[in-house]
Amino acid sequence: MTPDQITAAADMLFQAEATGQQCDLLSLAFPDITLDDAYAVQAAFVARKRAAGGRIIGWKIGLTSRAMQQALNITTPDSGVLLDDMLFESGDTVTKRRFIQPRIEAEIAFALKTGLSGADVTREAVIAATDYVGPSHEILDTRVLRADPATGKARVIYDTVADNAANAGIVLGDARHPVDAHDLRWVGAVVKRDGVVEETGLGAGVLDDPVMGIVWLVQRLAAYGMGLSAGEIVLSGSFIRPIEAAPGNAFDADFGSFGRVTLNFA
Repeated sequence: MTPDQITAAADMLFQAEATGQQCDLLSLAFPDITLDDAYAVQAAFVARKRAAGGRIIGWKIGLTSRAMQQALNITTPDSGVLLDDMLFESGDTVTKRRFIQPRIEAEIAFALKTGLSGADVTREAVIAATDYVGPSHEILDTRVLRADPATGKARVIYDTVADNAANAGIVLGDARHPVDAHDLRWVGAVVKRDGVVEETGLGAGVLDDPVMGIVWLVQRLAAYGMGLSAGEIVLSGSFIRPIEAAPGNAFDADFGSFGRVTLNFA
């Protein structure tokens, strides 16, 4: 993609979020798009949001499970940026029309006390840099159509990455734990929608170890001369499938001794 095309694609995403009207598939509008192009569009989209007053508070990692990777025919996770207008607290209510087609995932959130950078980052370095971990929801949304109405073509990884990895919100639970207080591979959640169990999962669904999600992210950012900063929050990746959220739905993710996260939709 040319610089002008990257700017145009970012403008499409920004307009879609502002109006609540999804834009066309970027993979159709720009058929030569590559994964590097998609991340460039994401960066331009985030720059638009920052120019409008947004502040970066962290990162999200997505597509960490084999099932989701196979669904999109890829072999690697993706990442997106968290901004301050995406932050919710457990028990909050999402107002009507805040999102377009929201979905909910359950994840382990990492809060960093020191920065992380470099392609040679280790699991031990991530543990040393972590201030605490806790339960969270990620709110997914799609500013890009899920499928083209004319052809039926579904969105692909380039659409998702450009769309800030479908990131729209983060809900943090109250519980905070030292990173070594639990075996994160065995931290799990029972996720209910309106009192009905919809999904269950374990942290091991994230690259066999949620800490390795952070390692992957630092290594990916190193390729662009970037890293993670002290004070940032990182969503390590979902270990359940996304659950559709409609007006009136109430979500409850019970992580057992690890904590609880709830969220309501008006």
